[in-house]
Amino acid sequence: MLKKLQLKKHAMTGISYMLPLVVTAGLLIAIGNLSGGSVIKNYKEAYSIADALVSLGVFGMGLIVPVIAGAISYSIADRPGIAPGLMMGLIANAIGAGFLGGMLGGYIVGYFVQYLKNNLKVPVWAQGLMPMMILPLISTMIVGLLMFYVIGTPIVWLTATLTEVLKGLQGGSRFIFGLGMGAMAAFDFGGPVNKVASLFADGLLVEGIYGPEAVKILASMVPPFGVALSWIIARKKYSKEEAENIKIAFPMGVAMITEGVIPIAARDPIRVIAACSIGAAIGGGFSMLWNVGSPVPSGGMFIVPAMENPIGFLAALSIGTVITAAILVLTKKPAADDSFFDEEDESVDLSELNITDQIR
Repeated sequence: MLKKLQLKKHAMTGISYMLPLVVTAGLLIAIGNLSGGSVIKNYKEAYSIADALVSLGVFGMGLIVPVIAGAISYSIADRPGIAPGLMMGLIANAIGAGFLGGMLGGYIVGYFVQYLKNNLKVPVWAQGLMPMMILPLISTMIVGLLMFYVIGTPIVWLTATLTEVLKGLQGGSRFIFGLGMGAMAAFDFGGPVNKVASLFADGLLVEGIYGPEAVKILASMVPPFGVALSWIIARKKYSKEEAENIKIAFPMGVAMITEGVIPIAARDPIRVIAACSIGAAIGGGFSMLWNVGSPVPSGGMFIVPAMENPIGFLAALSIGTVITAAILVLTKKPAADDSFFDEEDESVDLSELNITDQIR
């Protein structure tokens, strides 16, 4: 049943539509804050460009919940689901249901629109009005009232409880939370587990909690940094092809693109995944312990100046990187073919190595 609903597919669609907005809004706030700006409170009075940038970013952040709700609903029900989905996101914002409420509202109204499309019968003359008026109006009225009076209440309670719990974490509890968050974000290099952690962090960002976002960023950078450092220390652990992949993965990691590690992990998944997960987990623990926070959800090293406690972030990132590298240096076996390290040997026949078969 759940597979038929394609919940993951629709969530990924919502995230893909939301991320450009989150990144743009976050960077606008960061640039404005670094320039000494603040949110404009009275537009009739004079304000600076920096103030305008911060305010524009805040406007964008206010659109995050409606956009993900509208995108989820659109993914389910196509164009008739856009307006109802946006409305559910606005309701979620208004009642304090936040990110979770927006996603839930998007799912419910999207499936309801789809149900109406398949089952609501209207006269021939009214069929042209179905996608632009009848379906959006009926679904928005019914599901909107449910959001206000039924669905919203428990979601508001859950969101508030989760927010208070996370804000109240201290010392060891913060470290343990960072451990779990960091391990999840690094585990599959941008795969489903990483997406769950990313979605969780992005949702908390909307609620003004920036710590998990910093852990997500750190954990996406530790794998390429750690693998690169281990290669520098012990080059004979890697084949010539892996070395070339590392040279690509490292600059990708600077921009928080962790997928560059996948070709290296595919050759030795257990050791590489374990090392990266452990390093990111410990780095994430220290990041939370030191109250590092990021108001921007993506950008890697380029958005470090905009973080809360950027020195703490760099220290936690360094710890995670060194731990990952140390584990790889200690556990990874030397490359099977030493000829890979002969820079003058250009006659290696890659077809004989069955690299494709090993990756599969």
